Amino acid sequence: MNKIEYILNNLVQNSGAEKENIIELLGLKDENQKLLFEAARRVRTSNFGDKIFLYGFVYFSTFCRNDCNFCYYRKSNDITRYRKTPEEVIATAVDLANSGVHLIDLTMGEDQSYREDDFKIIIEIIGEIKRQTGLPVMISPGILSNEQIDKFAEAETDWYALYQETHNKELFHKLRWDQSYEERMTAKLYAKEKGMFIEEGLLAGVGESYSDIADSILEMGRIGATQFRVMSFVPQEGSPMEKVKTPDRNLELNIIAIFRLMYHQSLVPASLDVDGIAGLEARIDAGANVITSIIPPKSGFAGVAHNSMDVDSGGRTVEEAAKILVNMGLSAAGADDFIEFLGEKK
Repeated sequence: MNKIEYILNNLVQNSGAEKENIIELLGLKDENQKLLFEAARRVRTSNFGDKIFLYGFVYFSTFCRNDCNFCYYRKSNDITRYRKTPEEVIATAVDLANSGVHLIDLTMGEDQSYREDDFKIIIEIIGEIKRQTGLPVMISPGILSNEQIDKFAEAETDWYALYQETHNKELFHKLRWDQSYEERMTAKLYAKEKGMFIEEGLLAGVGESYSDIADSILEMGRIGATQFRVMSFVPQEGSPMEKVKTPDRNLELNIIAIFRLMYHQSLVPASLDVDGIAGLEARIDAGANVITSIIPPKSGFAGVAHNSMDVDSGGRTVEEAAKILVNMGLSAAGADDFIEFLGEKK
């Protein structure tokens, strides 16, 4: 067995990997990359069978107080924005639940209007969505205070998503120049302490090295994330980084596979936000076990990296995703499967 096969064999056996091994796996191509993906799929099958989870995405406000250098919705970008009403948010969540998703992901910019009264309106929306759908809810509202996290936890909010994008602090401040690395990290750790699952994420292709990525992969495990997300950077019109090239997707695919091999019982998303439905199969093939950013067609809701890709055409639906899964010999899980998984993780 060669060195790559030895590293992969140890990972399949749940023996972990050192940083230098992760760095080596990040650059794999051709036949060695195929070995990486095969190992990742083997681990996924061993832990999850042929079932893939599906997440509905409700980006209900594109107003934001931050000025992140990579984001289309940064406050200084002169763009058309929207802020959905509670009734619209709830109705869309119910539609998504009826279509067969297993989680409702409520995402917003750090919109001051919705942050009033310690997120009172959002907490009421969460309660109504849980009452009408019975599904777990994830929130992505940006940095919260401990008191605000307490209120979300009391409302039985299941997930808190808050990405560092990178764990290289110097690079972090180039991306999120107006924010605190420590405050962001402390918030998610407190949410975990209060019983919420946390999703951590990194952005690939923003000037990081393989060493930086390896550090992120290890740090995401150290903080006890349940869901490990990676998305390739997509340049956004009107942002300071709009001339930065999007990276080769092999990097994102290799990171997905390494997440799966490092953290066997974790959730690893294949996001429809980067390349739409056309990019789904490759990400599932690399070991992902969640499809994220499912959006109802003609709903008036946007995505993130590509805010309109495949949305109105109906390409980001449970039906379209399920067709691809069937062709791959896989299938969509049931909502009960996901709730059972979360119960076991608790």
